[in-house]
Amino acid sequence: MPTVEGLQFAYALHPLPPGGFGFRRWRWELWHGATLLAAGWRASRSDSERALRSYAAKAAHAVFGLRPPERLLPDTADAIPLGATVHVESGAVRCVLVPRHLEAPRARLAGSH
Repeated sequence: MPTVEGLQFAYALHPLPPGGFGFRRWRWELWHGATLLAAGWRASRSDSERALRSYAAKAAHAVFGLRPPERLLPDTADAIPLGATVHVESGAVRCVLVPRHLEAPRARLAGSH
């Protein structure tokens, strides 16, 4: 089966402060250029990583007009070291997830409102 390669997405993965019930959450975001494709939060880092990989695989298939396989990803995957580049392979599609570095907001010019 031929494999489609060369697609790159950006991601953000970081812990959120404890919510109203006192438990930690992890926020994940999937970007393609300046477009936010998917985002959410999960109660554990591993669940956030799984969601990030799953949405990346779905988006990669959609970009190439392919139908995602029933079993999108293997049940096990290594943890994503914070700030690492990740390779995702699903069916006939491979993509790369690179960390998204958020820019600091620009300082307002003196006198502008």
